[in-house]
Amino acid sequence: MHVPDGFINAPTSAVTGVVAAGAIAVSLRGARHELGQERTAPLAGLVAAFIFAVQMLNFPVAAGTSGHLLGGALAAILVGPCTGVLCVSVVLLMQGILFADGGLTALGVNITDMAIVTTVVAYAVFRGLVTVLPRSRRSVTAASFVAALLSVPAAALAFTLLYGIGGTTDVPLGKVATAMVGVHVLIGIGEAVITALTVGAVLAVRPDLVYGARGLTRKLKLRVNGELVDAPAVQPVTVPATTRSPRKLWITGLVASLVLAGFVSFYASASPDGLEKVAADQGIDKKAEEHAAADSPLADYSVKDVGDARLSGGLAGVIGVGVTVVAGSTVFWVVRRRRTRDVSPTSTSTGV
Repeated sequence: MHVPDGFINAPTSAVTGVVAAGAIAVSLRGARHELGQERTAPLAGLVAAFIFAVQMLNFPVAAGTSGHLLGGALAAILVGPCTGVLCVSVVLLMQGILFADGGLTALGVNITDMAIVTTVVAYAVFRGLVTVLPRSRRSVTAASFVAALLSVPAAALAFTLLYGIGGTTDVPLGKVATAMVGVHVLIGIGEAVITALTVGAVLAVRPDLVYGARGLTRKLKLRVNGELVDAPAVQPVTVPATTRSPRKLWITGLVASLVLAGFVSFYASASPDGLEKVAADQGIDKKAEEHAAADSPLADYSVKDVGDARLSGGLAGVIGVGVTVVAGSTVFWVVRRRRTRDVSPTSTSTGV
């Protein structure tokens, strides 16, 4: 659902740019708290790289149409909603600058639609569901499925609203809404399956690293004189640092991302994605503009001057994963370092 330049007019794009900048500023502040655990910061950079890799895997959803992961729900549930907004924003920035995917003047539109809307909607649905469902890993996985499923048509509606405000072509809004929501409900099923499988896999090996699963443990109850009472608090057991380290999960996730982007992506569907198909069918793309980075060495996810298509696409995917994990990890390391400095004893004033 990467919106290219020319779909939305300049004033609306500028406003969404301001909205995106404000949301990122708020998210940077909120991410300080979400990244409070030392183990969470490395995972956040990995989540950004994984989303980049999986977005290269377009899957068929209808005749002549494909879809791909948006990633807002996955990021929000794994590392928190504020950090999730930053994860998807990093991916969109890398895609726009290096791979000519998503217009540069439309970057605010894409961040607002694909990062903010999907993350906010998904996490709100997820939190509502885990509040009423039994406190278990299965409930977290099920809530992840529903949250991801609903986040995609929500993004489609958000695009329709932005098009209604600042679309550059004259297409009836009802037709745009019907076409966008219809195809993106199908794409949402794919998003839900990918999200639930990924969250379930992380829950199976390191549930302590899943942000959305925190605080779901029920208090132990004891029956005393026929009544249920809370059991006395148990002192936490000190776990060796090597056991707490997320290094094994991080390496496994990075290798999986590299394999997906560098090899599996070659077999992705070549059909246009939901927005591209709707834009072509409805005439939304009549005033589409050439991307400013169209001559980039990595444009269209292929390495310039590499003749073999499989090798060219694979190298581009590997480079993209590498750049994204470095950029994302740097951002989250800085955010966590800032938080650590803010809460350190030396940073507080000792008044007389």
